[in-house]
Amino acid sequence: MNDLVIKNGLVILDTGAVKTDVAVKDEKIVAIGADLEGEKEIDAEGLIVSPGMVDAHVHITDPGGGYRDEWEGYVTGTAAAAKGGVTSFIEMPLNQVPATVDAETIDIKYQAGEGNLQADVASFGGLVPFNLDGGIQELDEKGVAAYKAFLATAGDRSIEGDFQNVDDYSLLEGMRQIAETGKVLALHAENAAITDRLGDIAYENGEKDFQAYVDSRPEITEIEPIQRAITFAEETGCRIHICHVATPRGVEVIKEARDRGVDVTAETCTHYLYFTTDELDAIGPVVKCSPPIRDQEAQDGLWEQVINGDIDFVTSDHSPSTPDLKDTDNVFEAWGGIAGLQNNVDILFDEGVQKRGMSLTRFAEIIASRPAELYELEGKGHISIGYDADFVLIQPDKPYTLEAEDLEYRNKMSPYIGQEIGAQVVQTILRGETVYAQDEGVSKDYIGKFIKK
Repeated sequence: MNDLVIKNGLVILDTGAVKTDVAVKDEKIVAIGADLEGEKEIDAEGLIVSPGMVDAHVHITDPGGGYRDEWEGYVTGTAAAAKGGVTSFIEMPLNQVPATVDAETIDIKYQAGEGNLQADVASFGGLVPFNLDGGIQELDEKGVAAYKAFLATAGDRSIEGDFQNVDDYSLLEGMRQIAETGKVLALHAENAAITDRLGDIAYENGEKDFQAYVDSRPEITEIEPIQRAITFAEETGCRIHICHVATPRGVEVIKEARDRGVDVTAETCTHYLYFTTDELDAIGPVVKCSPPIRDQEAQDGLWEQVINGDIDFVTSDHSPSTPDLKDTDNVFEAWGGIAGLQNNVDILFDEGVQKRGMSLTRFAEIIASRPAELYELEGKGHISIGYDADFVLIQPDKPYTLEAEDLEYRNKMSPYIGQEIGAQVVQTILRGETVYAQDEGVSKDYIGKFIKK
């Protein structure tokens, strides 16, 4: 007898969406078809049954090292994932202290998360100037899914063990070493010298608003480092992925490189597909991020590239802080990061499928199958026999307004508060077990596991 059967839902398979049943046994999908029976059955009539989201860009600040202890931890972060339909995510090697740059520091991360996960979690290892003498190899042996480097300025130099951005030498040498592992290097591609100086000039001139902030990070500051990274990748043979692209021109550069054989992929983020520059001052510093949220023309272009496949997938870049770091009327002084982990599935379904006619199969690709494939997360991202039984059940055409109390985050801040979202996550299932149900809330059982490659 099957452990679980999800019945009567519109199930998103690789070949299309079909009204059918899905059976689960021993955490895996074992059958797809009509009239299946299980010890437990869920009636998904009227619901979309999608692969659970694989959010490939999430910051969990655990441990905080005495510096960031009140930022997002595993307990609250994975609860937000469960409530938002995210069954797996890949965690960035910053902003925790110490940063994840070698065997010792990734073991600290694993220990912090043990027994505290309500989603499955894979890890990025960091590429920094100070781990070129063995740290990359140690991270590979410890099972990281991929690596991450910053071309933009990153880290607090007053905090021992904090993350650091790479210089060109560290990037080139790091790419050579990472190429030998066969894993992907994901990059935050902004030109540090230009953005830092333009930001300083604007601040010194008394600028405070979002338009000035966006102007201090013009499109060229994304495009140039993307081109530089591609040049280095061609030289080293390193597989690269460009994170949170905010300009269609950057995607065009990536597509041109891909067409000539470079192994390069791209993501954008939900907030770039939802907000535009002219809305930001009314929302406030809670919506500050980098690269910045650009204008309507950029957003329209990004949506076209998401739907046509030039952008591989969409992530949250969940990067929350404490409220005091957002409590300023000067956007240049605010922490740059958006809390968004809980509101990707519902927003992307509403904005992509319901409002722009994106196919259900493409929806499943951008939230689940493509990130799982790129980072080679075995058993994740597809509703297919033999895969992990990870599902999100979505109620279409069911608007609600997000309230702060709806959020599972440690600090209940989000630019999506007060927004009407036209679909709802009603249930999240991780390896056959319900981790969130709308009528019961988030499960009290911590069944998530670390994914090690």
